[in-house]
This record gives sequence, structure tokens and C-alpha cells, in this order.
Amino acid sequence: MKLSLFLTLSILIFGNYTQAAAQEVDLPLEKIKLPPGFSISLWAKVPDARALAIGDKGTVFVGSKSAGNVYAITDHHGKRQIRTIASNLKLPSGVAFHQGALYVVAINRILRYDQIEENLDQPLQPTVVIDSFPKESFHAERFIAFGPDDLLYASVGAPCDACEADQSQYALISRLMPDGSNYEIFAQGVRNSVGFDWHPKTKELWFTDIGRDWMSGSLPPNELNHAPSKGMHFGFPYCHGKNTLDPKFGAKRGCERSTPPTVELDANVSPMGMRFYTGDMFPPEYKNQIIIAEHGSLNQRTHNGYRLEWVYLENNKVLRKEIFAEGWLENGKAWGRPVDVLIMPDGALLVSDDEAGAIYRISYTKS
Repeated sequence: MKLSLFLTLSILIFGNYTQAAAQEVDLPLEKIKLPPGFSISLWAKVPDARALAIGDKGTVFVGSKSAGNVYAITDHHGKRQIRTIASNLKLPSGVAFHQGALYVVAINRILRYDQIEENLDQPLQPTVVIDSFPKESFHAERFIAFGPDDLLYASVGAPCDACEADQSQYALISRLMPDGSNYEIFAQGVRNSVGFDWHPKTKELWFTDIGRDWMSGSLPPNELNHAPSKGMHFGFPYCHGKNTLDPKFGAKRGCERSTPPTVELDANVSPMGMRFYTGDMFPPEYKNQIIIAEHGSLNQRTHNGYRLEWVYLENNKVLRKEIFAEGWLENGKAWGRPVDVLIMPDGALLVSDDEAGAIYRISYTKS
């Protein structure tokens, strides 16, 4: 009895525990529909799992939202050890790894944990990289990632559903040096991007953008955007999708002065994490194509999303898009909500789910 109590307290205090690869924890993964040859399994149970990043030594870092924690997961022969490496942060949803350090964005500031993979059991005190982002909690689950230019990119959502907020502070994607200097705006008119990546060949930025609520069941479309250069404006709050004027602000600017999305995604799906698939496990047609996690509708009567979707490109033009994985929505109720995706060194795909508190592994085996 005393030993059991000690182990329980150790987990609660240190947030350090091990999970077996086969543990399913009663999640109905058999309901997830995938193309032939693909399979899904539970990789780890992580409360409120949001953005994902991987270190040089294979450590998977996981941000969270309301949990306020940042986690590190290491894998030793199929057994995963999960550590809570930071806690009591405000919305630490975005994580990025660069040159041995973990970067964590928590509302108005970005923290850097140096030599993190060598100090998982006792991380060094973080360095504040920048602390001048807006402090509003509306759309404050920021996404961060390092680009091929070695600059740190960070999204800043609009502080509202739809409004003319100061576009020098909100509704944008910014970038800065790893030490926090030389902050600049890269793209504007971006309502709320919670996922972006760079094309493996062109090195150009692509990002998802979540459309506003309360227009109609089928409007406005969500977006997948392409930003090959700095200084582009993507429409918010005046234009949504390619040509949908905002009912309140559209007349002030119209759509002709904005860059239209490359792809209009379905309304209310809330696209979040996206990656170009660069692994070798999946069939060749998936190589260098985009996988998007659609978190699902929240404020609408018509539920949509709760799935993964592929977008196929050729010369920056869309060939087609198709649903890849679905089944987290059942009888109008979601038991899971995909947030982010991450390509692993073996080519498998990790998917975070903040509703189920889980990270899944999707793999492919030739028949």
C-alpha cells in the first residue's frame, strides 16, 4: 500500500512515467477509417496535447493549452517515458526545436530551454527570447517553427472573431532571430494560423488559417495559403477565402487587394497543424504533399472536420484534396480532435489530439 502511494505521488509530483507501446486506454481507434495499408495506434497518452516538435536525439516535445505544461517523450524499445519539463505556463501550445534548444511560446513571450535533450530530468532555467507579443487570451494559442532561413516564425491571431484590430500587432505571422532580435512582420491579414511549414524543394512558406464564425453553415471557407515572399496580405477581416466579402468589413477593402488562398477548405473544419510529408514509409504519391489536421467545428450547429486531409500539389498548384483519416466524430459528438501532425524519422506520422489527450501513430505496410 505504501509503495503504491509512493509511486502515485512520484508521478503526480515529477510528471515522469512510462507507457507501453500497445496500451490503448479504451480509445475506439478501430473506428478510424484510413486508406488500405495504413494503420493507427496509440503512441502516448498526453493531457491536452497540442503542437509537436522533435529533437536531434528523437525526443518528441508536446505543447498544451489549458494544462499549462510542456512534455518530452523518449522512446526506448517501444516503451515511452513521458516527462513534464515545464509547468504553470499560460497556453504553452507552440513548441519548436533548434540547435539543441527547445523554444516554447506562452501567450506574450517565447522561452528557450538550452541543451534540453541532455537535461530532460532537470531542465535548465529558460531564457526569455521575447516578451512583447499581445497578452490577450483570444486566439493566443500561437504556433512557432524555424524556417529554412534559420529564423523563428510565430503566428499572432486576431483578438476577436472578426474586427479591424491593429494589423501591426495582430492577425499576422512574424519572424525574428533565434535570440529575439530583428522582429518583423512576414504576412498580414491572417486571422488565426495554428500551423505552417515550408515546401521541401522551394523552401516557401505554406500555412493554414482558421476562418471566422457566425456567417453561415457553409461560409466562410477555411484556408490553406502560400506565402513565397514577405509582405503579402491574406484578406482578414475584409475578405474570406477567394472572394467572400465580410458582411461588416468587406466594403472597406474588398478581395482584389488580397492574396487568395491556394486552397479553400470546408467551412468550420478549423485547420490547424500541417506538414509536408518528407518520409519514406508512405507510398510515393504522398511524398512532398501536405497533410492537415482539422480540429473540427466548435461554434456551429453543423459539425465538420475532426479528421486528417491531404492536399496534393504540383508546381504550387492543387491537383486534388482528399480525406485521409476520419472517425473521431460519432453521432454528432467528437471523442477526438486532431491538432498537429509530425513526420517521424522512420516515416510514420504522429497526430496530437487535445480532446482525447492522446498522440497517435499512423504507419503504412505494403500488402
